Amino acid sequence: MARNYEVSIEGKLLRIAVEAPRGAAIAGVPVVQLTTVQDLDNVLSELWPLPGIHGAVLFGPLAEKAWDHFRSRYAPVLAAGGAVTDERGRLLAIHRLGRWDLPKGKVDQGESLPAAAVREVREECGLQEVSIERPLCETWHTYTREGTDHLKRTEWFLMRAPGTQRLEAQASENITRVEWMDGAGVEAMKQDTYPAILTVISAWEEAVHRSRT
Repeated sequence: MARNYEVSIEGKLLRIAVEAPRGAAIAGVPVVQLTTVQDLDNVLSELWPLPGIHGAVLFGPLAEKAWDHFRSRYAPVLAAGGAVTDERGRLLAIHRLGRWDLPKGKVDQGESLPAAAVREVREECGLQEVSIERPLCETWHTYTREGTDHLKRTEWFLMRAPGTQRLEAQASENITRVEWMDGAGVEAMKQDTYPAILTVISAWEEAVHRSRT
């Protein structure tokens, strides 16, 4: 079965899918049919820099080839992270570089994805007791460092941890705060985070809802 892809580029969300999106059009998010792979390059070079453009959707049978073409432009990075819930149903969040985020980090050589996710949560938040329930979702985003363009794939896991533990922000990773977010806190967080993190929060909310029904 063909997959749909989402990647955050410069804070804007690009979706690549086989089928056209359903529902009403969203302002600032053009929908473009993929007739050639070059259509992807045209969107990124011509539409992406325009003011008022918040993202784009590309669709068509060439979606898989367009995604492979997109990935070939970047150096790959693999990371893992956690959406951690406590006994009160709160979400563990970090504040890094001026925005709300979730704990995550690069996978070390020879390290499994679950082990990397748990390690990063412990290191970035100061937790000692944390466990994985199941895989949650994956996200993709781009960034540039030392003149090289990177494409980071992050595998996210649904986790549990007691909320009574002492939290400690990992200053060496530019984390200034670690907090348990209740419902109101999560809603406020959505207004000051990254598109990829919104994807994770949505998957976390769905998982929490299912566990309560």
